[in-house]
Amino acid sequence: MNRQPISIEHLITHPVNVFHHQWFLLTCGSFAAGDFNCMTISWGSMGEVWNRPLVQVFVRPVRYTYEFMEKYPTFTLCAFPKEFHSTLNFLGTRSGKQGNKLAESKLTPMAAQAVEAPVYAEAELAIECRKMYWQDMEPSNFLVKGIEQNYPRKDYHRIYFGEIMAVTGIEAYIKK
Repeated sequence: MNRQPISIEHLITHPVNVFHHQWFLLTCGSFAAGDFNCMTISWGSMGEVWNRPLVQVFVRPVRYTYEFMEKYPTFTLCAFPKEFHSTLNFLGTRSGKQGNKLAESKLTPMAAQAVEAPVYAEAELAIECRKMYWQDMEPSNFLVKGIEQNYPRKDYHRIYFGEIMAVTGIEAYIKK
């Protein structure tokens, strides 16, 4: 994919659409060391906190990627064209503990510009982040009925705030 650098001021995205419909591939670890794992996510947010551009991602402690999120300071979010939807579905339903799911996916990890975690050659958007805060979900703070139904096993997410350090993307993501 022919991505180019995008300043945060010129990034155009529709966060609800990209998280819910297009999905992101969250990857954490070290590309240089060959020690990283990915998982498909459909929950998250983008915005600004503490005068910094950020994303929030949600990872359950039972996921293999959680170990990498705890061990490494950076992560990436990559969005792909529609033809990769089945690949993202595969990566979101298999654990890296049971084998090299990435090798089976045929995606090509590559060095990111500003962080240790990799991005993917096939991605149309790559957001590179440095962790800046985390918070465990506290079920007693749920204010809307029905949220608890997302946690039948009581495996509440850890929320990670990631400062956006660099963005690359195709023309469609660049404000003119």
